[in-house]
Amino acid sequence: METSVRALEIPKQTSHKTLWLVVAAAIAIVAIAVYLAPDTPNAVAGFSVRQMVMIELILFTSGLMSGLSGFGFSAVGAACLLFIQPTLEVPLLQSLSTGNQLLSIEQLRADMPKSLKGFWAGPGPCIMGGLVGVPMGIWVLAHVAPTRLMVVFGSLLILYSIYSLLKPVGAKIHGFGGPAAGAAVGFVGGVIGGFTAFPGAAVVVWTGLRDLPKSQNRAIVQPYILMSQIYSLGLLAWLHPNYFSHRFWLLLAITIPAVLPGTFGGVMLYRRISDVNFKRVSFFLLGLSGLSLLLKIYGAALLKLF
Repeated sequence: METSVRALEIPKQTSHKTLWLVVAAAIAIVAIAVYLAPDTPNAVAGFSVRQMVMIELILFTSGLMSGLSGFGFSAVGAACLLFIQPTLEVPLLQSLSTGNQLLSIEQLRADMPKSLKGFWAGPGPCIMGGLVGVPMGIWVLAHVAPTRLMVVFGSLLILYSIYSLLKPVGAKIHGFGGPAAGAAVGFVGGVIGGFTAFPGAAVVVWTGLRDLPKSQNRAIVQPYILMSQIYSLGLLAWLHPNYFSHRFWLLLAITIPAVLPGTFGGVMLYRRISDVNFKRVSFFLLGLSGLSLLLKIYGAALLKLF
């Protein structure tokens, strides 16, 4: 019996080693491709080929992680700030995130609200709060350098994600799941999303504190993000049409092909992931959201290192 058990364990260990070898090989190939890519300035949409390769890789990863978790597209995509100024980066990420969410929702209809009652029991209050918060966030993007706010909020997100990953299993809060709490959280997310392009962080913290299962979590977070991105894009186009320049449309057309396969790959992984691992991914992305906010402040200094 012991021999047979060992015989069954060997293939499993081998498969894990093979998986990690494949991952390591893929990372090595990507690193070599980036290194070998030409660095001639202004080759594509104002970027060098090397910079465009890095932007495409960032956005592919954004689609993958958002397809898996239902949020986090702009959190990962904020790394593009190393190459793209905020007034171009925000509408670009909002546009790509909208497409990403529409693709994911089409693939995940089973988890979405089926009735008006289900809508108001789920994402409805958050969405109503977000409608009020988004205009304030857009005003911040256009008029304020929100450095202090980003440092505080980004640091809190990082600390919360670390706490969530280390907290005891089953720990959760009670009494903050009503419509008023949802509207307040949606408002905060709308303000943040208006100037960062990732509105889902506040809502994910709220659903995480309530320890909701992954299907219920996604049924709240994903419609909220989709509403916020569409609403923000509409207001930006109306208030600041200069943000949607020829360069924006060219960059959007170039980056869409990188997002689509990442999104479908993430959805496929979502169908195979457990609730526990789903929460781990969500908390990891929250931490990444916090790092992305700090990147908005210190990205220029990091760029000098490249």
